[in-house]
Amino acid sequence: MTILKNKNALYINGEWVTTTQTEAVINPATEGNIGDAPVGTSAHVEAAIAAAHDAFHKGPWPRLSQRERQAKMSEFLDAIDRRAQEIIALIVAEAGSTQMLAQFLQYGIPMQHARAAIELSGRPAITPLPVETTPNAQGTTTLGAGVMVRDPVGVVSAITPYNFPFFLNVGKVVPALLMGNTVILKPSPYTPFEALILGEIADEVGLPRGVFNIVTGDVAAGEALTTDKRIDLVSFTGSDRVGSLIQAQAAPTLKRLVMELGGKSALIVRPDADLQGAAMNGLMGFTVHCGQGCALLTRHLVHNSVKAQYIETLKAMVAHVKVGDPADPTSTMGPLIREVARTRTQNYVDIALSQGARLVTGGKRPAGLDKGFFYEPTLFTDVENHHRIAQEEVFGPIGVVIGYDTDEEAITIANDSDFGLSGAVFSADVGKAYEIALQLRTGGVAVNGGGGKMSSYAPFGGIKRSGYGREYGYEGINEFTNIKTISFKGG
Repeated sequence: MTILKNKNALYINGEWVTTTQTEAVINPATEGNIGDAPVGTSAHVEAAIAAAHDAFHKGPWPRLSQRERQAKMSEFLDAIDRRAQEIIALIVAEAGSTQMLAQFLQYGIPMQHARAAIELSGRPAITPLPVETTPNAQGTTTLGAGVMVRDPVGVVSAITPYNFPFFLNVGKVVPALLMGNTVILKPSPYTPFEALILGEIADEVGLPRGVFNIVTGDVAAGEALTTDKRIDLVSFTGSDRVGSLIQAQAAPTLKRLVMELGGKSALIVRPDADLQGAAMNGLMGFTVHCGQGCALLTRHLVHNSVKAQYIETLKAMVAHVKVGDPADPTSTMGPLIREVARTRTQNYVDIALSQGARLVTGGKRPAGLDKGFFYEPTLFTDVENHHRIAQEEVFGPIGVVIGYDTDEEAITIANDSDFGLSGAVFSADVGKAYEIALQLRTGGVAVNGGGGKMSSYAPFGGIKRSGYGREYGYEGINEFTNIKTISFKGG
């Protein structure tokens, strides 16, 4: 893995700014030190905000034609692709992602989304409105017309978590820049290098000064990015608890927010479902990236007539999951990000057992893995939907099976959640599965596995405590714009 040229500096106003404090970045599989990352201060964040504000209001970036911005962002993505193997290795070491996951989901899909965003950003920014005739005070008729204009929002703070850092960094930065905004990116302190490498890319392709800035820092430094009146929009991905704090911090300045928060998504398995396919989907629902995904399917609602068979099928699949260092290409599940995450996972296992759930498999640290923050894939049954293990987001490799008898009961259980991010239905009756999907209170539903990946053109986001606003597709790029209506008299 190549060490970044500027690993001890922040990227502010087109320059690398050193810090007096650094913090070790730990490989979660080995607990070894990847490198020492810069820790920013409130002064660094202030400099970044000032640079982004100046670049937006006085600089060339928002005033370029859309084709010019598309061309520059295509250069940006081309430069990223030239360092693809280096970035993938960094994802494995920093985020603890398995190699296959790093290559395809953590790197390949966000780059595909970013290329699609360039294409979608070419849509007309000015849309004609219908011509209308309106009676006026003079007793005649006024012919009126107008246009709807989409302008960039302004200065965007993008705050990203540790689970899919490169994915989310690119997913926020690229569409925001494409629409003419300036950006300040603040990554998780666990995964700063996957952000800082984008500063080296910006340097290489010559983004104008102040257009793209990268800062790190403590809570106080980060709070400036959610409270300062010069910030026009906050795009945040993380927990619902932190999301609610950010909403409160942003309230006094009434800034725009796009919030992609937690989830406790339901997989509904009907009695006529392909159990092998459903169980494979269910397995991924709590083992992908060691369960560290907001949209993962962690509640499995299975018809009672097939529940026992589903559990046995899923248990057999879990036995084939190889937990280990993701540097080993044969590992199929890596570690949790830190010891605090493993402790949290163990606490939820204890809570589930205390509330009467039955452990099917897992529930402890894997034998023989003394280093690294590993935890066995864990499955519970005899779970009631009111149990904490069914209601609270664990962010660890735990799935629960809940039985039901009717479609209506399954829908009620699925919707009985504070979250609403994703969901799934498996059934041989695709029409019935679609009807069920329409009744689920969530941001997205996959029927029989869906399209197999996140579409670059489908908006992604949630409702309730899973947040609001959308990423990707036309809706995603439009989040980074304001609507202005210009009307004119036709006669």
